[in-house]
Amino acid sequence: MLNSVVAAVTERIYQRSEKSRAQYMQMMHEQEKLHRDRDMLACSNLAHVAAGNKGPDFDNIVSGKKSVVGIISAYNDMLSAHCPFKVYPDEIKETVRAEGASALVASGVPAMCDGVTQGQPGMDMSLFSRDIIAQGVAVGLSHNVFDAALMLGICDKIAPGLVMGAAAFGHLPVAFVPAGPMSTGISNEEKTSVRQQYAAGKLGKDALQDMECRSYHNQGTCTFYGTANTNQLVIEAMGLMLPGSAFVPPYDPRRKLLTAEIARRILKFTRVDGEYRPLYQVLDVKNFVNGIVAWLASGGSTNHTLHIIAMARAAGILITWQDISELSDAVPLLVSIYPNAKPDINALQAAGGVPVLLKALSKRGLLHEDVITCVGSFADQLTTPVLEDGSLKFVPCGESLDPAVLISGDGCFKEHGGIKVLDGNLGRSVIKISAVAPEHHHVKAPARVFDSQHDVERAYKEGKLNGDAVIVVRFAGPAAAGMPELHKLMPVLGNLQKAGYHVALLTDGRLSGASGKIPSALHVCPEALRGGPLAYLRDGDMIDFDADNGTINCLSSFEGREPAVLDTESLEQTYGRYLFKSCRKTVSTAEEGATFLF
Repeated sequence: MLNSVVAAVTERIYQRSEKSRAQYMQMMHEQEKLHRDRDMLACSNLAHVAAGNKGPDFDNIVSGKKSVVGIISAYNDMLSAHCPFKVYPDEIKETVRAEGASALVASGVPAMCDGVTQGQPGMDMSLFSRDIIAQGVAVGLSHNVFDAALMLGICDKIAPGLVMGAAAFGHLPVAFVPAGPMSTGISNEEKTSVRQQYAAGKLGKDALQDMECRSYHNQGTCTFYGTANTNQLVIEAMGLMLPGSAFVPPYDPRRKLLTAEIARRILKFTRVDGEYRPLYQVLDVKNFVNGIVAWLASGGSTNHTLHIIAMARAAGILITWQDISELSDAVPLLVSIYPNAKPDINALQAAGGVPVLLKALSKRGLLHEDVITCVGSFADQLTTPVLEDGSLKFVPCGESLDPAVLISGDGCFKEHGGIKVLDGNLGRSVIKISAVAPEHHHVKAPARVFDSQHDVERAYKEGKLNGDAVIVVRFAGPAAAGMPELHKLMPVLGNLQKAGYHVALLTDGRLSGASGKIPSALHVCPEALRGGPLAYLRDGDMIDFDADNGTINCLSSFEGREPAVLDTESLEQTYGRYLFKSCRKTVSTAEEGATFLF
């Protein structure tokens, strides 16, 4: 039996989305009126496509006898997670060519890394890059020569942007092709310790650099459970990639076979080669709810309180923070990996990965089983890929191989999921509660108010933060500064907590999946720049931060106060940020997905 909360939230989303979903579906039906998009192309249009492809694909591109698959790639060789994609297009082309079809790289999209830009000016563009990626997908697929599309992208803003862009071409069959995580380097415990020692001035930069290079040491996604790996888990749970494929590493022999397999399978769902299955059928409310439930049960990144809402809106589906919060109350935490615990993403894969998690959630009645996936059914999602005599085979996933990492039987790590909504006279925000120890759930302390994470770091180094405090960082919202991640705060706040002080963070910025042990109220709405309550806070105001009861309030009166004013636009000029002024002016609130597209 389906859990009553899951059923109620799902029905509420359907009802709320009735009008917007109908508009989206009308657009999709309009786009699929032609048998194939290429039917509207003139001979000169096709000639331009074929001009650079005088090899074995030329005849099929011109004649259109068999399917042409569009590849959207986020490849670059600057980022470990996207390096593996360099060879994917040629492998995909070889595979579909053997089936008589063709594949072409439709476009590349930018792939920013918050790990590189954290604390840097580029971080102020990072969130906006998601919507630009969506636009890049639309540009690539707009050439209308494709019968299906494969999305090559993993990390923080890339995968959600690919989903959003693909939704605009939801009349095509679409699947995602992951690349997997890097192997485990040093322990996350050692990594955190070295960072905190450096922040405290106990270690030099050479020691920090050595540790970082031993941590991030190979191709693949970072191994901690941040936004990149949450993307992969959610997208697999939604049925947008092959089952069990999210966390197969780049060096695993199954990886190349999985890429070939999804390329073959997507051909079976085009209008040319098989049973037509457009993406809009897979981007259903129930698939999104399944993705949310898996995300909550795994203790994933807070960034998905933005991304899932934006991805759903791209398909005409209206999901709210309240929906997420209610589901979180009903969904137990079944995964224990960093930053919630010591093991990393490879330990989750070794324990059984996404299929075992979905099986566990299904047994508890927390998932919709009457869904279709990009190339199969819900039952297929409970299988895992194995090698038998050098060939790929999907077998039943079984149970967890490590209950300390992934629980598939009775019990749970926590009764509720990892994400919670906080509400009060300071606005609405989200917190990742799964990694925060119970004794830190409630912090009552004076505010220390800053307009930049760099000012917090400076105050800490000057010894001005030695005491209980709710650290407030405002003017960091999407309209003010593009909503940068505030990773520089974590070593500082971690040291203060370790010293015995009661500390919490309150900000209209964001922190991904790395907020860890510090109680952090993130994505505060409305943001300070747009008149939110954070603009009225002053040093010394008493803050009652109560994560258990879902409230965050200022106990001081704002009567007679004028809001703080900061000319944020003057601070957003260098390193290309002035080019994003229109994004900052038009971006929606964090609660609406922080997007400038809708």
